[in-house]
Amino acid sequence: MVELRARWDDLLPGSAALADDLVARYVDRTRRAYRDQYLNIVLTALDSLIQLSTDPTSVRLAAWFHRAVHEPGGTPPEDAEASARLAEQLLPQYGVPSIRIAEVARLIRLTGDLAAPPPDSYAPPRRDANGDVLLDAVNAILASDPTRYAVHTAEVRRDAGERKAALEHRYDDVGNLLDGHLYRTQLARQRLGQVARLNLESELAGLDSELPAPWRGWQQAGLTATATFGAVAAAVVAIAASGASWQVPAADDEVGWPTVALAALSFFSAPVLFRCARSASQRARLIAGAVLAIAVTGLLIAWAQTPRTNAAIGVGLRVPLLISALLLLLIASAAALVASLLRTRTARYLPARNVGQQLAWLVVPAVVALVLLLIVQPLSRSYVLSSNERLEGSPQQAGRASPSVLDGGVAWVSESVTGTGADEAIGTRFGVAIPRPDGVVEMLDAATGALRWRYSRSDSDEKPVITATGNGEYVLAQFADVGYLLLNADTGRREAAWPGRMRDRIIQQPQPLLTAERSGKLHGVDPSGHERWTYESGSCTDLGAIATAETVLTFVSHTCDEQPDEMAALDVQTGRKLWTKTAQNSYRRPVVVAGLVVVAEPGGDTDVPVELTAIEPSTGDIRWRWDVPGSWACRTLLNAAGKYLIVVDCPGPSTVESRRTVVTAIDANTGLTAWQTVAPVSPRAKVTVTADGRVISLSRTGTGCVANVISRAGFRQVRLPTGIVCGRDPRAVGNLVLTSGPNTVIALR
Repeated sequence: MVELRARWDDLLPGSAALADDLVARYVDRTRRAYRDQYLNIVLTALDSLIQLSTDPTSVRLAAWFHRAVHEPGGTPPEDAEASARLAEQLLPQYGVPSIRIAEVARLIRLTGDLAAPPPDSYAPPRRDANGDVLLDAVNAILASDPTRYAVHTAEVRRDAGERKAALEHRYDDVGNLLDGHLYRTQLARQRLGQVARLNLESELAGLDSELPAPWRGWQQAGLTATATFGAVAAAVVAIAASGASWQVPAADDEVGWPTVALAALSFFSAPVLFRCARSASQRARLIAGAVLAIAVTGLLIAWAQTPRTNAAIGVGLRVPLLISALLLLLIASAAALVASLLRTRTARYLPARNVGQQLAWLVVPAVVALVLLLIVQPLSRSYVLSSNERLEGSPQQAGRASPSVLDGGVAWVSESVTGTGADEAIGTRFGVAIPRPDGVVEMLDAATGALRWRYSRSDSDEKPVITATGNGEYVLAQFADVGYLLLNADTGRREAAWPGRMRDRIIQQPQPLLTAERSGKLHGVDPSGHERWTYESGSCTDLGAIATAETVLTFVSHTCDEQPDEMAALDVQTGRKLWTKTAQNSYRRPVVVAGLVVVAEPGGDTDVPVELTAIEPSTGDIRWRWDVPGSWACRTLLNAAGKYLIVVDCPGPSTVESRRTVVTAIDANTGLTAWQTVAPVSPRAKVTVTADGRVISLSRTGTGCVANVISRAGFRQVRLPTGIVCGRDPRAVGNLVLTSGPNTVIALR
């Protein structure tokens, strides 16, 4: 106290009472922090820096007053403001000029924000010599003896109130100090800076051990996990890329070693990047940067070498997979580099392990796995699908076809459709779709035969299998090695691509859309490929199904046990089972007519049924039965035509080759025969049935190709123009009858 009092001498003549008052304030027993030892350290540091000031007296007075007022729990701004007002109140009594009093008060108020460094401590926008000297002297406590510094910080924390809050507040203050420049003047930085920084880092380490840190360090752990598992994911994707081709069809001289090399590099990079992310050394950053450079270089090379697609060459799956692997390696190396740079500042204060870090190590691999499944794989497939498809034509409004009256004339002849005939055509709301052998689907205008659009793929050279779905709004095309693609029947644009797991599904029925697996599973599917439900019949069963607009009727036959066969009805939207019944027979050839399901009940070992049975699908009740004449000897064909069930067979006996065909129309509402016609047409001829119930086949006579028309009106033959291939089957699209030319589709008038 005596030493502290002696420092006041000659500062302000005739002010001994003021000096005693100030000293008494700093040694007050009720004060917990900023006591006389603290003031002595500030004044000692000020003696070594005072030559840098322009008004030494004002600076010394500000140093004496800057913590003259201190309340327990008070903040530095509050203490500085109260102390400045005290100086403004007391100094006029001792003849201090008002200009100096204003400067002293200004300097005192500066001490209220010690933790905020100036914008640039080396070149501040405006020099404040007095303020810099005072603030550096006040911060000299940071460079005091470690024991004295520890006592001071303990006093500050005890004075701040509740322990946990005080520790957290002090932790933030120390962190802010370490993030900036501790001292304003070059002299203070040279004399005090190194010791102050050591004291602050030691205090921060101690605070870190006292504070609960459930989350601290999760960023560092997340970056390290990203570096490790990102490299592992890159290796997995590179291995997958090695099994794919760079282009389609694959070139004979296609090089495969780059993907293998990338997989090996990524695999061995995982532990290397892990160590780099946990090290703050220059070597670690150089290694991570080298891996990053390799990934960037590989990306540029892969992008430059991407095949240019045309009608004969397509992009293979290796292209997006290789690029994805390089991107993953780039992300992994970048994460390792950032983690190494971040560790330079944070390593000393990171707990060894906590909840945040553990969660980061659990979340990152899960995120990487989801990225592979939900982003890399879909994007790679989408890239290949979009890169290899071409759509030609600018479709106008679709025309409406006139019904074929079959008068021997031709309505239209299509352009060349090499390798395809009318027997593979399907009808849609917007025309007639034709598949071609080289991976092409064409849409012809039903009124004129003109090409509306052509969808083709350079990665498929086999004829797609097509069907119409969505009430004729879409064409569902199955391309070899690609899977099911949904094409808009009006524009030809691809609306969706079914997931890869559905590539080998069988289209059980296109409308409503049902798919089946050979394992005995039935799926209700939207045209986009979304599965609404799945029905399993169990092991040792054969499963068949047919659906109306509201109900799916399934037929389950047991193949390796003695359980009876059964029928089950499912809701077409939800797959919910509506009812189950034992089936007396193994029903065959189901067909939907006027909302009923008509099945053929077998008659022993022959294909000729003994009875046709109409089942109400919503209840399973038998609506009616129709006895098949015992004299019929051919395989009975069932077709729907409006409200009629068209039955095509041949009159017997089976011991004699039949040369006649019998066509019967059954009213589906009553089960009664509406009409029946017997025609001198070979039952071996392939037939097609129009929407109005006409049964049409082609045959060759001595004068050329004729159309056999069997209907309610009887039988007639129509001679067809030359150029129609009689050996190919006709096709009815509604009431439009299509036939085949050598390389064309011909619509009959």
